[in-house]
Amino acid sequence: MTLTLNAAAAPGAAARAPRLTDAAPCAEITTFTCSYLTVPLDRNGGRPGKLRLRVAVAGNSDAPRGVLLVLSGGPGQPGPSLVPRISQRLSYLLTDYRMVMIDQRGTGEGAIDCPRLQSETGSSDVTPPTADAVRECAQVLGRDRDDYTTADTVADLDDLRRALGVSRWTLDGVSYGSFVAAHYGLTHPQRVHRMVLDSVVPQNDLDPLYRSGLRRAGDVLRKACEEQRCGYDPAAELAEVVRRHGNAVGVFDLLVTASIVDPRLTGAGFYPVLPLLHLAAQGDPGPLDAAVKDLQDSAPPPADYSSGLHVATLCADVRSMPWGDASAPTRVRDAAVARALAGITDDEVWPFEPRTAVEQGIVQGCRHWPVTRPNPRPPYARLTMPVLMINGDRDLSTPVEWARQQAAITPHGRLVVIEGMGHSIQGRNPEGDRVVAEFLIGPSAVPSR
Repeated sequence: MTLTLNAAAAPGAAARAPRLTDAAPCAEITTFTCSYLTVPLDRNGGRPGKLRLRVAVAGNSDAPRGVLLVLSGGPGQPGPSLVPRISQRLSYLLTDYRMVMIDQRGTGEGAIDCPRLQSETGSSDVTPPTADAVRECAQVLGRDRDDYTTADTVADLDDLRRALGVSRWTLDGVSYGSFVAAHYGLTHPQRVHRMVLDSVVPQNDLDPLYRSGLRRAGDVLRKACEEQRCGYDPAAELAEVVRRHGNAVGVFDLLVTASIVDPRLTGAGFYPVLPLLHLAAQGDPGPLDAAVKDLQDSAPPPADYSSGLHVATLCADVRSMPWGDASAPTRVRDAAVARALAGITDDEVWPFEPRTAVEQGIVQGCRHWPVTRPNPRPPYARLTMPVLMINGDRDLSTPVEWARQQAAITPHGRLVVIEGMGHSIQGRNPEGDRVVAEFLIGPSAVPSR
C-alpha cells in the first residue's frame, strides 16, 4: 500500500507537508498498515517538542466512498489498538470505505501516564480523584498541559488528512469522539462529506454537573424493573439507599458503566444492579458497596485509557464549569462549586441528591486542575454537512438529552434514538447499524468529488 501526500499542496510546501513514516503491517491486525504522524506539541509555536501519533490505515486504497476516519472516545482511548474490535463492529462499511484510526495526542503509544490518577480513577468520568492526584498529574505535564485541547487534536487530524492525500473524508465519532468529529467539522467544513455522531457529546459544551444523567437513572431503573417484573420501585430504593448510606457517587458510577455494558440491567456479563440495590434498600449495602469497589479498583493501563489525558483535555474543553472555563483562578473554584450546589433543585437530579452533582469526578477533578489555556472555539457555529446522530435512550454517560441538544442546532442532522440501548451503538444493535448503513452507503451517501 502506498500512502501519498496531498497532491493539492501549495508549491514549495512539499518539504513541510505532513507525512506518515515507518509504515509496517499493524501488529494487532495485518490487513491494516500502521505508521506514524509527527505533529508539533505546541500548535501555537511557543515551545519546542514533537508528538509521534500512531495511525492505522486499511489496505483498500481504492474504496469507492473514500476514507472513513473513526474517532474513539474518553477522552483517553487509543486508536490503532482498537482496530480489531472496531473493524469487526463496522465490517458492513469496510468494502465501501477505507477505515483509518489514530492515537489522538496523549493516548495509545504516547499516552500521558499519571500513575496516582490512573490508579484512583481508571477510565471513569464519575469516580472523584483526590486533589493530590490531580495536582501530581499537572506537575507531570508542566506547561505542556496547555497542549491537549480538542482544537489541538483537530489540527492533528487535518495533518493526517493531508498526509493521506485526501481532500475530503467521512467522520465517525463515538462519545468524546463525537465531540472531536463535530469540532473538526466546525473548523474544516469543506473537508467533510458527512458525519456519524454515536452517543453524542454536544458541540457547545456538556453539563459538568451531569444533571441529565443523574435524573435519567430513575427511568432506566424503572424500565429494567418493568421488563424483569421485579415487583418494586428501584428508583425509590436508589433514592433511599444513597441518602441512608452516603454512597451516591459510587452507585452512579456503577449505573453509568452498566449503561455501557448492560443497559437493560439484566445482570448478564455485569453486576446484577437491581438485586444489589434491593438488598441495600433492605438494610444490606455490603454486596452493592463491594461491586462499586471492585469496579473502581479495575484501572486499565494508560495505553488502554489515559486518565491523565482525560483530565487535561476535559478540564480545558469544558467552558461551563461552576467557575467558568479553565482560565479561572483555582482560588475561586471552591466558592463557585458551593454556589452551584445551592442552585441545584432536588427535581433536577432525583433519585440522587443535589450534592452528587458536584461530588462526581468531572467537577472534583477539574476544580483542582491548574489554570490552563481553554479550548478555543471553532470558527463556525453550525455543522453544514449531513450528520446522523444515534443515541441510546438508556445511556447515562452521554444521555439522550445531549443528543437532542445537538440535533436542535444541526441544520442537516437527523437524530435516531435506539430504545433499550445505552452507550456506544454501532456494531452492538441491528437498528443502529441499519440507519448507519443507510446513511453512509445508501444512494444519498455517494461522495461528491
